Amino acid sequence: MTALTHASASDLLTGDQYLSLHLLETFTAALPVRDENGMPKAFVYGGDLRTMITSQARRRAERTYSRERANAGQGALADYTMGIRTREWAKLTAAALSAEHAWDKTEALATAKAILEGLGLKFGTKPNTLDLTQVLLFAPEDAGQVIAAYVHENRDTVAAWTSDYIQARDAKAANEAAKKAKAAAARKAKKDGTPTPEEAPDSSTGDDESLPTQPKEIREAVLTALAPRDAIDIALYGRFLAEIADSPNVDGAIQSGHAFTVHAAEHIDDFYAAADDAKLHRKEHALDFLDTADDAGAGTTGYQSLITGTFYRHAVLDRYKIRMNLLAAGMKPDEAETAATAAEHEFVEAFTNAIPHAKKNTTASTGVLPKLVMSFTGQRPFNYAGAFEKPIDETTDGPASIAAAERLLKQHTLVLRKRTDISPASFLTYDLDVQELLDTHIAANTLPGTEAANTEELTGA
Repeated sequence: MTALTHASASDLLTGDQYLSLHLLETFTAALPVRDENGMPKAFVYGGDLRTMITSQARRRAERTYSRERANAGQGALADYTMGIRTREWAKLTAAALSAEHAWDKTEALATAKAILEGLGLKFGTKPNTLDLTQVLLFAPEDAGQVIAAYVHENRDTVAAWTSDYIQARDAKAANEAAKKAKAAAARKAKKDGTPTPEEAPDSSTGDDESLPTQPKEIREAVLTALAPRDAIDIALYGRFLAEIADSPNVDGAIQSGHAFTVHAAEHIDDFYAAADDAKLHRKEHALDFLDTADDAGAGTTGYQSLITGTFYRHAVLDRYKIRMNLLAAGMKPDEAETAATAAEHEFVEAFTNAIPHAKKNTTASTGVLPKLVMSFTGQRPFNYAGAFEKPIDETTDGPASIAAAERLLKQHTLVLRKRTDISPASFLTYDLDVQELLDTHIAANTLPGTEAANTEELTGA
């Protein structure tokens, strides 16, 4: 692994450390994210309720957008490995053992589960989660195949340990089940006033030390497969895995804020009625006599919550941190620099174009284009959410998106005038009215930066 020093990544970095992105977008009768009750998420800010789209929803949309592009051979990261966050690593490993190495499916799954349990991961206890880890694990997409290849190449060694482990694990589980049964019987006897059943000698040790320790060579091979390696999205978004103490965690290079409306929240509860096609067919073709059931009314009725509004959102890329993460993953300095530049371009692309998919088919929300994207670099992050603490009132301020765009321009002009650790901005719009606003500022020489023609021109790389 490449030796890391503060200077090694600093030497690669040219320009300011942080790339700040700010975006305005308008959703109309949509619901990109919702709470456990199907309602829009919201919080109070500046004395008014604001609709919120969580950073978690945005980050996942951006991460999967970039992964799908890369896997399709598109975008700046087309030649790089990407990660996947899932509970199905045992299934993926077993599938690779079965498909690529002709293992019996049952043996393959049992082996994969034992190996992951040996690392410290635990599996679900319900019938539908027995083969799923209890936590999501973010690892390179090919980790299951890499583990399977190692297991197949070292089949005898792995099988010897796996057999002992499974036998000890099942014996331990049987002893624990017997303990619980005896305890339940004792409680019942005490409640009924009957003699307590005589207990058999306890042969269990009662702790995890009774399980065979996973051999060092197996553990290291599996940890290497699950390590971030050259998965660029892990270097960008980071990961934390408390269950495996010696598995490398990654402090992500991207910070994301929750998006919120620049004005007071606007929610509606939309009543809907879903038609029953068979019922309507009978009525429309005068076939009601074929079924004596009541054909009146809709098939299903209900309510769905929808939102409308202009949102401000913000994210920042630590350009030094992404280089440090790539060096830590084992890249050489020149490789890390090339990958970091590609990652920056894709980060801007995803931030601009990725949309959460909730209700995408019934609201067409994923087709929304940003009203305005603003980017600049600085020696620290700059979050302009405070510019919207005073909510925009469309009755006095005009259309929210235009008023918000004007506020962002004025905010950046103010900060530029008073600080030296920040650069002029690049501005990109896909909106006719915002384009007119930018043109007006360009003509008056009051635009705090330059207009960008595409996302490529928004990066600091």
